[in-house]
Amino acid sequence: MSERVKFSRSKGFFEIFERRPGAVKKNMSYCPGCGHGILHKLIAEAIADFGIQDRTTLIAPVGCSVFAYYYFDCFGIQVPHGRSAAVATGLTRANPEGIVIGYQGDGDLAAIGFNNFIQAANRGENYCVFFVNNAIYGMTGGQMAPTSLIGQKTTTSPYGRNAANEGFPLKVCEMTAQLEAPVYVERVALTSTANIMKARQAVRKAVKNNIDKKGFSLVEFLSGCPVNLKFDASQMDEFIDKEMTKYFPLGVFKDESTQREPNIRPVPVYDTEKVREAMFPLKIGQGVSDDYRCASKIFDRELRIKIAGFGGQGVLSLGLIIAAMGKQRNFNVSWLPSYGPEMRGGTANCAIIVNREAIGSPIVDSNCDLLIILNKPSLDKYVQELSPSGILLYDSSTIETPPELDGGQSVFSLDATNIAEEFGNLKCANSIMLGALAAILKAKFLDEVDTADIDGLVADALTECFTGKEKIVKMNIEAYQLGLNKMFGNIADV
Repeated sequence: MSERVKFSRSKGFFEIFERRPGAVKKNMSYCPGCGHGILHKLIAEAIADFGIQDRTTLIAPVGCSVFAYYYFDCFGIQVPHGRSAAVATGLTRANPEGIVIGYQGDGDLAAIGFNNFIQAANRGENYCVFFVNNAIYGMTGGQMAPTSLIGQKTTTSPYGRNAANEGFPLKVCEMTAQLEAPVYVERVALTSTANIMKARQAVRKAVKNNIDKKGFSLVEFLSGCPVNLKFDASQMDEFIDKEMTKYFPLGVFKDESTQREPNIRPVPVYDTEKVREAMFPLKIGQGVSDDYRCASKIFDRELRIKIAGFGGQGVLSLGLIIAAMGKQRNFNVSWLPSYGPEMRGGTANCAIIVNREAIGSPIVDSNCDLLIILNKPSLDKYVQELSPSGILLYDSSTIETPPELDGGQSVFSLDATNIAEEFGNLKCANSIMLGALAAILKAKFLDEVDTADIDGLVADALTECFTGKEKIVKMNIEAYQLGLNKMFGNIADV
């Protein structure tokens, strides 16, 4: 007996949902009356009809459709909550010929992921977003969503959403359409046959824009969640058509598909050597083997360092350079920045730990082995953290009165800011202090091999920290050498 199949599952779906765990391999996991199944069908048909299965990646959201990749016969990827747009950007930038579909719910897109989403829209990333708006959090038990209607009762708004308390529902299409970059923005509903056919057309237009590299497309789908909204199927459709559309009107908010030229971005770099050069800066020195160990006794234990001063004095950069030096000589290092609310002028400090062994905590708030201070308020605040045998190095340009210390601490100073001003760039005061530190280490703590190594190590660390900025590296090396020579002169005078 012959069998003739008149209507069958779209070729955009797997015939058998083998990825779905358990015994059920034919059906989807969605509740009766849920809109996800309908939208899945529309997307699968578009993928198959356009012949793009081998080029398409569908990004599944965190939500009820978290396992959408069980069903679609194309590439699928699951991303952290709200990060669909960030991943989509990476995918489409790395492979411009790929088709990327971001599938997101109202919590995934309009709540935790809204900034990622709106920035991708503003950049005009070449992918399409299918946004399911069912006005509630479905997977986690029916909490209020960013799109829940005024007066709507949920588990977290049992008396109804109140605009004075929870604000108004987010109109995502209206907000997105105001941006220059998006090419196509439309809101449709997954209710009646007529509405579903319009939704089908919207899906295809968004996917076609993606294929034609027209830029960013958004289609919002008003969808049902009968279980959490406590409606049957017909009541659910009526709620969408009569209540949701009052606040979320259906229609096209922006469509420049016909007049928009393809959005051609710079070709990604795939050459292995060029990628290596971009990711791993070339070093001035020769580097060291994996088993290299600095022999000086000062490195036999953990070294705890704190650097502090005003914001804008290069405090954090100096810490990064020292951390890079430790890393390049096979130490474990940590760098923990802390700064005040002002970008310039506010207090800033960072803690660096250098250790052969594992570092238990990056915090340095006591027993500091090296304290580098660039202004008086920082000296007053942090000098008590210096260990009894620690080293204090301070900028005498900004700290006129030497600190009074008890115990066996070593105190050194250099007028780094004045020297930097004479050098021609105040931003180099931190590298001048780095040179002063190197002079102290050479004179007091390093053996012959480490003494010969440190200048090249500083150059390597500066190259790493200022990758691709040869002029800045050269200027800071000169400032370092200036601070080194000046500090040697000061030590010789003692």
